[in-house]
Amino acid sequence: MNSLRTKLKQKGFTLIELMIVVAIIGILAAVAIPAFMDYMKKSKKTEASLQLNKLAKNDKVYFVTNASFVTVNGAAKPASATNCKYSVDSTWASDSGWAALDFQIDEPNLFQYSYTGGASSANANAVGDLDCDGTKITYGLFMTSPSGNAAMSITEPPPNSD
Repeated sequence: MNSLRTKLKQKGFTLIELMIVVAIIGILAAVAIPAFMDYMKKSKKTEASLQLNKLAKNDKVYFVTNASFVTVNGAAKPASATNCKYSVDSTWASDSGWAALDFQIDEPNLFQYSYTGGASSANANAVGDLDCDGTKITYGLFMTSPSGNAAMSITEPPPNSD
């Protein structure tokens, strides 16, 4: 009978064992949450480089056809953000600069795009606030035509700028 009581008392976890498990989970969460937030920012940043790359390709096609980059400027689009996100802007096609570039974004996005064109060089920017802290980051697209060939480069913001 005593051995039966001893076995019943030994079932379960002690308070110390439970506290150790909770502490381990807390340490893992403290490490995992900031890493997750960094991964989220990195994934959001890819939109700007992808869209600027698309814009550069369209401008290169225009350059090959016309021996000049699109010279009409593209106004900053979308016009305004709500909760750090830009909604779909239906006025891309009515802007002569964006229409000449055959560029528009048909879904909500995180960046505002602008374009300044010239015959032998052109620039575009993507500006956005990824985590709604008021700090905006800027990606730049720079296009030139050395020796009559269109070339482009995209500059990214510093790694810890946002």
